[in-house]
Amino acid sequence: NCEHRVKGRILIIDATTPTPDQDSGSVRMMNLLRLLVAEDWKVVFFADNRAYVEGYSEAVRELGVEVQYHPWLSDPVDFFKRRGGDFDAVLVCRHYVASHYAELVRQYCPKAKFLFDTVDLHYLREERAAKVENDPAMARQARATRKQELGLIRAADITLVVSPTEKELLKSEAPDARVEILSNIHSVPGRSMAFEQRSGILFVGGFQHTPNVDAVQWFVSEIWPRVRQALPEAEFQIVGSRMPKSVEDLGKEPGVIARGFVEDLDPLLDCCRIAVAPLRYGAGVKGKVNSSMAHGQPVVMTAIAAEGMHLENGKHGLITDDPDAFADAVIALYQDPELWL
Repeated sequence: NCEHRVKGRILIIDATTPTPDQDSGSVRMMNLLRLLVAEDWKVVFFADNRAYVEGYSEAVRELGVEVQYHPWLSDPVDFFKRRGGDFDAVLVCRHYVASHYAELVRQYCPKAKFLFDTVDLHYLREERAAKVENDPAMARQARATRKQELGLIRAADITLVVSPTEKELLKSEAPDARVEILSNIHSVPGRSMAFEQRSGILFVGGFQHTPNVDAVQWFVSEIWPRVRQALPEAEFQIVGSRMPKSVEDLGKEPGVIARGFVEDLDPLLDCCRIAVAPLRYGAGVKGKVNSSMAHGQPVVMTAIAAEGMHLENGKHGLITDDPDAFADAVIALYQDPELWL
């Protein structure tokens, strides 16, 4: 962009370089970067780990973003001293990253607005996990995260959350904070294959994210046997990066295929008849649900998976937390072309 067209200069810091074929948060980040460049912002990006990631760092640069990484960026303090005055805004993602940079932004970026992007409210996810697992140590960790996260929210000029649910929660938790919604960002290719052309049940999720591990384990142990009895020919495909052995081993169950990382999800979103999102805990807006809906693939999901999207049971998907009702919803949706539509 010509210098006179630049609306402003923004520095964006996330935990790692976006890997949009591996996790939903990266899809959101790549689309945010794309939109900022299209709106004539000069964008500088670096990851907290400052790693160069082959293929992915280039993909960010090809958007028109200046990407900083090791060894050219070895000391963030030096970077802020040299360039902090250039920025009109600094957006830092996730509480455990933002806690490292909030003071640097205040000290070295005098004209910059400090934007804290929660990505999802981590303390909310941790509180829910502790409740599901009935784990006092997890509950203590959630309290520590809550203290840190709310401190950053109060310190930021603007806090970004992905859902109306989280914005509403923060009205009571941090009433003086300015909180805005920046939800997931997806293209919408639509439906390309009809009901009778499709088969199989799909779960997609990055398994570095513990709610996804819990979700497939719960589905296979508590829901899949009932589905399998009614639909003996149906296959359940588990897809996602960084699959642990505990999830790989689910592939030993009848009808379950643990595929692991798949570079291009579009064929599965187009040819699997339905998707499931059996999340028992989590926070934010679920990219797996967004992606399926964007491809016209119906979803059976829990209330946690549906959260923050104004989805109505029976209209936008089938929503239930009861394992037997979840299985019955999968069976009905898989067999009924009218319901599927």
